[in-house]
Amino acid sequence: MKVGIDMGTTSAGAPAMLDLEELLATRLLVQGNSGSGKSHLLRRLIEQSAQWVQQAVIDPEGDFVTLADRFGHVVVDAARTEAELTRIAGRIRQHRVSVVLNLEGLDAEEQMRCAAAFLGGLFDADRDHWYPLLVIVDEAQLFAPAAAGEVSDEARKASLGAMTNLMCRGRKRGLAGVIATQRLAKLAKNVAAEASNFLMGRTFLDIDMARAADLLGMERRQAEMFRDLQRGHFVALGPALSRRPLPLRIGPVETSARSSSPKLMPLPDKPPEDARELIFTPGEDEPPRVVPRRPPPPVPTSDILRQVGRPRPVLIPLPAAPAEPPAPAMSTEEREAAIAAILREILDDPDASFRSVAVLYQDFLVRCRIRRVSGEALDLPAFRRRLAVARAGVDTRTAESSAWERAVAISASLSDDIQGVFLLVAQAAVAGAPCPSDAALARAYGSRSPGRARRLLTYFEERGLLVCRTDFRGNRVVAFPDLDCETAPGDPSAPDEAQPGTVADESPAAGA
Repeated sequence: MKVGIDMGTTSAGAPAMLDLEELLATRLLVQGNSGSGKSHLLRRLIEQSAQWVQQAVIDPEGDFVTLADRFGHVVVDAARTEAELTRIAGRIRQHRVSVVLNLEGLDAEEQMRCAAAFLGGLFDADRDHWYPLLVIVDEAQLFAPAAAGEVSDEARKASLGAMTNLMCRGRKRGLAGVIATQRLAKLAKNVAAEASNFLMGRTFLDIDMARAADLLGMERRQAEMFRDLQRGHFVALGPALSRRPLPLRIGPVETSARSSSPKLMPLPDKPPEDARELIFTPGEDEPPRVVPRRPPPPVPTSDILRQVGRPRPVLIPLPAAPAEPPAPAMSTEEREAAIAAILREILDDPDASFRSVAVLYQDFLVRCRIRRVSGEALDLPAFRRRLAVARAGVDTRTAESSAWERAVAISASLSDDIQGVFLLVAQAAVAGAPCPSDAALARAYGSRSPGRARRLLTYFEERGLLVCRTDFRGNRVVAFPDLDCETAPGDPSAPDEAQPGTVADESPAAGA
């Protein structure tokens, strides 16, 4: 179905129509300096398309929350955990509810983390819920910066990865990105390059005018026109808008932002004596003034020398407290058995699969001290390897096989966070057990999304570590060429019936 969205009027006075169905397939980039009318343009697009398509607005300043009263958008307050935002995003796609993610009041790094978690939940939704969704991101340069800033690298990479997924891979999942930025130079190139439709507003810097002219296929001498554009005037180009650069003026909107451009206002007519009283007299609601304490005067040098010259008193040492008896030394077998028991206790917690490795490592160290496990404690990389083996549920017979030793050696070439998933599938192949389901693989990865587990299997297959095939009943079989074995057929959509944290008897060979 072809739906035309009225964005305003062209320079010739004709209606400026935007093909909504084409926009969902080709995405949109809006550029304009502060005050050029970008937010007004986005609001016009949202209002005109609200009845036709589901919408999700990433709002860093809280300007779009007014859409809730007129068009029924649900305002999602971002003062939540990242896990909550991810789950909320999944339910948004399932129930097809238009929302506004309000990031107002958060600092830059918190906004990037919340946006990354929310966009990740939209992107990782189940295939059955891949309905068309218009994702509008205002001030996109905050979430996909072209260069590192004052935020941590972890937050920047998470936010940039989520924006890249939205613009590069979101189309097949029904996600259509509409991003607005003040300057193209501030926006990551791999995010901006995926847009096929452009609306360029007023800009003044030479580099921004040149890039805007290049994107619109205009000559460099025509770039000066972007300085002369009025507020709310843009130049459009793209399959959803026009095949040639088309100047247009954005039409009016039905709602307004909570914040607006500053307007000149006359100063209050107060005599000087009243103004002084207003400034220096505390109000009724103000907290009482705290008078800072002055530091004590400096001690004269003569007094310091006199104190140094005084004889020191003789100190009588107190009797030493009885030393705590050292923990009895353990043999290698006893130490390995104690570590295996502690790992089993940790993984018996149903929520252990969804906690970070750093948190589990701290719990492990505390339990080792309580159990008085002698010897040097495992470092974090060694703990990751032991945890991955423990999550795979390897029994003693499988751990002593040469195929399992080769599987552990191969897993060393993978990153720590995905070794557990590889070893879980390898254990099933070595033991000839059915292939684990997507839910079991997701639990081993520490996620609740089966889609991530399927992508990990694809990643392993691309690296040549395994080969996946499907039998006539739709069951999955995974073969390992380097191990010369394969799993039995297993239903990929079966629920995870294994109790989280079930660990088989572990021997030293299993944790090698």
